[in-house]
Amino acid sequence: MARRSSSSSRWRYLHPAYYLKRPKRLAFLFIVFVVATFAVWDRQSLVREHEVSPGFLLPFSVLAQILDLGLGFEFFNFLGRSLYVDWIYHKQAEITKLQEQLNRLQDQLRNAGASKQLREDSTHTTDKVAHNDNVWESEIDPVNNQRREKVKEAMLHAWNSYVKYAWGQDELQPQTKNGVNSFGGLGATLVDSLDTLYIMGLRDEFQKAREWVATSLDFNKDYVASVFETTIRVVGGLLSAYDLSGDKIFLEKAKDIADRLLPAWDTPTGIPYNRINLAHGNPHNHGWTGGESILADSGTEQLEFIALSQRTGDPKYQQKAEKVIRQLQKTYPSDGLLPIYINPHSGAAASYATVTFGAMGDSFYEYLLKVWIQGNKTEAVKHYREMWETSMEGLLSLIRKSTPSSFSYICEQNGGSLSNKMDELACFVPGMLALGSSGYGPEKAEKILSLSKELVWTCYNFYQSTPTKLAGENYYFRDGQDMSVGTSWNILRPETVESLVYLWRFTGNKTYQEWGWNIFQAFEKNSRIDSGYVGLKDVNTGVKDNMMQSFFLAETLKYLYLLFSPPSVISFDEWVFNTEAHPLKIVPRNDKVENEEGAEAKPQSKAVIRPFGRKQGRISDHN
Repeated sequence: MARRSSSSSRWRYLHPAYYLKRPKRLAFLFIVFVVATFAVWDRQSLVREHEVSPGFLLPFSVLAQILDLGLGFEFFNFLGRSLYVDWIYHKQAEITKLQEQLNRLQDQLRNAGASKQLREDSTHTTDKVAHNDNVWESEIDPVNNQRREKVKEAMLHAWNSYVKYAWGQDELQPQTKNGVNSFGGLGATLVDSLDTLYIMGLRDEFQKAREWVATSLDFNKDYVASVFETTIRVVGGLLSAYDLSGDKIFLEKAKDIADRLLPAWDTPTGIPYNRINLAHGNPHNHGWTGGESILADSGTEQLEFIALSQRTGDPKYQQKAEKVIRQLQKTYPSDGLLPIYINPHSGAAASYATVTFGAMGDSFYEYLLKVWIQGNKTEAVKHYREMWETSMEGLLSLIRKSTPSSFSYICEQNGGSLSNKMDELACFVPGMLALGSSGYGPEKAEKILSLSKELVWTCYNFYQSTPTKLAGENYYFRDGQDMSVGTSWNILRPETVESLVYLWRFTGNKTYQEWGWNIFQAFEKNSRIDSGYVGLKDVNTGVKDNMMQSFFLAETLKYLYLLFSPPSVISFDEWVFNTEAHPLKIVPRNDKVENEEGAEAKPQSKAVIRPFGRKQGRISDHN
């Protein structure tokens, strides 16, 4: 008998007659086909269930037993799970690969300063009280992108001018192309600029500045420093650079300078002296205050010193700073408005002194709110929020409207009378109100946010009312004349732009971006020269001065950059800004609430920071 070839033997398995004569094999083939089909079909159901359904496999195992194939439920359970696990494995590999690609893309975008998200235009007409109510889209806005790059170029121009003419010194004098050590030679502009460089993705510039900090920044100087200015610029700048980069050299330097400032708090009340020699200690107050401490200078170290305790695990910084607030709380006035002078020995406020949200008062109120936010709004920081809300009721009593245009403005209080004067420094208030509005109930939040919008409109008109479109230092309001410039200089201040960032993020209204762009263009037209940026001696004539303030790089340009960036760039949910615009990472705070005897709260654990976010009127030294 002739034998069939092996090839013809294989072909017989494809002939239907082969299986019709062998029903068991036909049934087995059918079962395998159905199971395989099921593994491909309805994958989403498999993902939701996280296992192959025994109810699905049971009929096939029964059928196999009936046909006496010797294959029971366990075989099909194994078969189904194997198919499922294999599918999940490949899907997880695909997801991991996509996530790695996404991370690389985000890093590239961050380095280019261009994370690309944009809110929907519908938020243009509907203001949202709560930040989480904003709606944002993942798309590129070419206008914002172009504006952000213009601001970044301005930062490079300012920075490169500083590097060329004033490297390592405190501030640049662009007209004469030299540096000056207006803060004792602490490299104020360099340290102030660290986080701005990092946020804008200027890594080479950041690295060069980092090397200077590591090798040349020395605090052992026979120099009498402002505790306030040194804290907000140097301590704040170093901590922010640490939070952003994770580089411990910044934390080490921040600890060094803070240790030199700490003796300033050694007073009977804990309210600090405002000046101290960095090499020898010897704290004291300005002579022109009559020996009194300044409100803003004494109440604007809490954010930085609490953050330093969190990051080092050493509670002493937090204890010193928070004792000030506990002392002030004991005699806090019913309207929450404190005069600008306080006695460091008795803790009493000088009743004759001015009450203001401008120079020498401003950032005290700002920090009441921001320490509450920094502290995760927990019970340990509840008293900060309560004091802030009390002060906001006092603020409402200082609001007046001009004629004929109904500009809302904040008066100053002198004894029992009000002065119709408002500092440009007080233009941080609209942003502060927007930030704090969400802590109220809906009705009160709407009222606070509405006031915020009214005040920022006034502040924007500080700029629009002058020939140069740059704001003066302060304004007076007179019946029938609205606003008029008082002190007419402009020193590149950030407060109005700062508030525009907050209003834009909390309402989504692009109008605030347009206002900020107009202000930026005015700076470009009037303040930019070949060797940096300068202020104006007179906003009416445009005559230039000879100083590029460090806060122009630390605050003004940073806030302008953020104004044209998505809110995910240094999110308000994850960062809180000190008064020099240095973002500090919000980390868990688990302090025990103070007991009735007033025992001070202590940080319970060292915070782990992972890298990837108002000055007193600049009064000259009157020692």
